[in-house]
Amino acid sequence: QVQLVESGGGLVQPGGSLTLSCATSGFTFSTNWMYWVRQSPEKGLEWVSTITPGGGGTYYQDSVKGRFTISRDNAKNTLYLQMNSLKSEDAAVYYCAKGHTYNSAWSPAWPRGQGTQVTVSS
Repeated sequence: QVQLVESGGGLVQPGGSLTLSCATSGFTFSTNWMYWVRQSPEKGLEWVSTITPGGGGTYYQDSVKGRFTISRDNAKNTLYLQMNSLKSEDAAVYYCAKGHTYNSAWSPAWPRGQGTQVTVSS
């Protein structure tokens, strides 16, 4: 079955950096669009970033453009999110989500992991 396991969250000061990882199994990772989404009490569940199966195409929510970088290692079946210049409003539980083999807007109904908490505070 599909398994998605996020890691790398933690407490970071404003302006700091974190790299999240998502280890996957149970499906052909290299052929699926993948997503990062996040959930906070203030904003609820929201899409953050998308990456194409080959990794050549990436898309970002406007609020994270220029600060976050999504990437993938298809040999390791792992998805990443490099987060720089973190702000208090980035604090949330971050989830990776599995999409389809074709492009589609992210849906909350799609499989995602248990999440990893990112706290941004001085």
